Amino acid sequence: MAEPQSNARLRADAGAPTSGVIHVRTRLTADFTVIANALAQRRGSAVTVGVAAYIASLPDGASVSIAALCEHFTEGEILISRALRELEASGYLERRRERGHGGLIRTRTYFYDVPGQGDPRPAPPVPPRPRRSAEPETHRKTPRPEAAPDTGPAPAAQVGPVPPPEPAQGLTPPTALETGDAPDTAPPPQLAEADRQAVVILASLRIRDRRLILSRREVAELAPAVSQWLAQGTGPEEIAELLTTGLPDRFRCRPARILGFRLRDLPVAAPTQVAAPPVLPWQTCDGGCERAFRAAEPGRCRDCPPEDVITAGPAITHDDHLRAAC
Repeated sequence: MAEPQSNARLRADAGAPTSGVIHVRTRLTADFTVIANALAQRRGSAVTVGVAAYIASLPDGASVSIAALCEHFTEGEILISRALRELEASGYLERRRERGHGGLIRTRTYFYDVPGQGDPRPAPPVPPRPRRSAEPETHRKTPRPEAAPDTGPAPAAQVGPVPPPEPAQGLTPPTALETGDAPDTAPPPQLAEADRQAVVILASLRIRDRRLILSRREVAELAPAVSQWLAQGTGPEEIAELLTTGLPDRFRCRPARILGFRLRDLPVAAPTQVAAPPVLPWQTCDGGCERAFRAAEPGRCRDCPPEDVITAGPAITHDDHLRAAC
């Protein structure tokens, strides 16, 4: 006898959508990346979402520079740079300038799955605790208590602050840096004591760039460096051009730090100009030819004979001398 079979479907048909996308889900167990819908469905450029998804899929330590991203994508540097700036403005990407080993400054990139969540800085490594060597019980010796000598009554405890020990003879007391104490800081510079021309140059920088708004303390700190540049022969226009040209699009610190860094290295002093020799005035020859020549005092030109030659020899006239010279 045949087994009874049912022609009913195993699962009720909920009905496929009449339009739009239909997802075919596959459960992934390896080689996948979780991206928030806020990032995947972000309105705007598709290049920005693609760059964000690619950076999220990379392991820690991978290079995400513009050159490395251009090698992976077909877009150029302009679109890749624009996508990084959009991610940075939205809070998904953060680029920091940190000082590494050896004092080298490098740029570290942090990528957030959710903007504003988590601390990108890793926790400092905990130094390992020293291990105490195990000693067998048979080799341990318990010291026997010795009777302390009778030295009389114990001295009374001192009340009040204990004075610091005096340094031994021939030794200098430790400095503040050696003891770890904070050194005495110098008073902040006053704006009234700064050079007026340097103050005017620093205060006028906001006319060239509206972001260069300096406080009174910052102007007082930068004024001595500007005065040194002026003393080296650099003009106010040249100093303003140096401080306002090539600034970054976005400041990560106060603009006074960037200005102080640019004023750190003094230029070479301008050489003194050598005075040109004085030009002799024009003179009219007194010998009769009335030629014009340059000389410090009036007299005769080089073609006319001196006056003593004409008076000493009356046989040679002035016309004969000119005819012989020609």
